[in-house]
Amino acid sequence: MAKVKGSIVVDIERCKGCELCPPVCPTNVLSMSKELNAKGFHYVYMENPDNCTGCNNCALVCPDACITVYRKKLV
Repeated sequence: MAKVKGSIVVDIERCKGCELCPPVCPTNVLSMSKELNAKGFHYVYMENPDNCTGCNNCALVCPDACITVYRKKLV
């Protein structure tokens, strides 16, 4: 079975900092930023990007569809 490398892109201006996505990440990739977006919310970012498997849990739980998940097969 091929190994999969994941990556996410977060629309930080749409993220309202609800903190629903970090707990559902099985590999502890996500964390909340100390910085604020234009609306004054702490947004999510990839603290440990090398651990991302592209499982899509974060995007599924995001109520505002701020997260896009990408997967790449490693050969």
